[in-house]
Amino acid sequence: MKYKYQLIVLGSDVIVKQEILNQIVLELENLNLPKEFVKVIPASSVDTDYEGNQPAFGLYFGDVNGDFKDLEITEKLLKDGTMILPIFFNGFKSDIPSVLSNQNAIQYHSNEINRITNIVLEAFELLRSTRKVFISYKRAESSSVAIQLYEALEGNNFDVFLDTHSIQKGEPFQDELWHRMTDCDVIVLLNTPEFLESHWCKEEFAEASAKQIGIVQLIWPNHQIIDIDKSSYISYPIQLKENDFINGIIDSSGCFTKSVLDQVVVEVESVRARNLAARQDNLITEFRNIAEKNNRKVTVQPEKILTEDLANGEHIIYIPTIGIPQSTSCQSAEIKKELMGYDEVSIRLIYDDLRIRDKWLKHLEWLNDNFKKDIKTLKKQDFESWLQKA
Repeated sequence: MKYKYQLIVLGSDVIVKQEILNQIVLELENLNLPKEFVKVIPASSVDTDYEGNQPAFGLYFGDVNGDFKDLEITEKLLKDGTMILPIFFNGFKSDIPSVLSNQNAIQYHSNEINRITNIVLEAFELLRSTRKVFISYKRAESSSVAIQLYEALEGNNFDVFLDTHSIQKGEPFQDELWHRMTDCDVIVLLNTPEFLESHWCKEEFAEASAKQIGIVQLIWPNHQIIDIDKSSYISYPIQLKENDFINGIIDSSGCFTKSVLDQVVVEVESVRARNLAARQDNLITEFRNIAEKNNRKVTVQPEKILTEDLANGEHIIYIPTIGIPQSTSCQSAEIKKELMGYDEVSIRLIYDDLRIRDKWLKHLEWLNDNFKKDIKTLKKQDFESWLQKA
């Protein structure tokens, strides 16, 4: 297989380096991508193996003793425009060389491995760069915990939807809520004793099922898990105990201990990639089934995109897009177009339009009519009519 994504490993030869590389391989397997999809290039092989015309991302492992390695190669890659993530252990200034002083860094902890892995996948456009979480809860039972989770997740670089904090004045409340749920990666569901007795909570749960959005389910003490059909979507339950709440207070004024908050953040990070992959696979399967029914031959590529070669010599790339297509989706499409080696090709960003607000759908249609002719969006409800065309 031709290598397409280059992961360049720089800096100190620390033990955690292999742990992170192993996790990247595991996540590629979870995404149903071959491990050969990413070519790991050590600093010693950059001169012979690095190709400047293919996507690249670097990890620089710092040194607690200030013994900085691979500085010349690091400077060269930065001049080439390669993104490099510095990873430090004690302090950024002491562990990382000055050449990387302007780069956003991350401090290594064992619970940050998933985060580092996802940064690599985002850099290679294998995960979308937005990190959206939706908190589903019943205000009368868990409002304090919901706010606490909102702040903890926001503090860990997630874009969090909480109904009391995230809907602007004058917006149609329920339409905006469904719209934001459609565009999220993970739902954190606070499964309190009377959660399903609320009409709107029950609706949110049903909506998650319809959209096949992954759920991190936090189950209150002495309460049962909500039965979820795991064939529909991914669910990760966490059974809580009274000592998971500060002073054992589990009513609407109660709050989680720090250890529980940390556990939820790690679990959300872990679920995110798996759920995005599952939703992407479902979109691909549905599109391909409709294509076959209409005698259109589309091919699923290892990159999890679909290609179609028309009889007139034209080529089409179909890129499954989770949530609402954005300008970054078009940038990703341009990269995939180059990787496929096509000169003349049209691109369709295929997406599920269920519960996306009308104003956004109209905006996407306007973009289709007024902007780049070779990149357009194609919503799920139009798959049939599009694929029926000769």
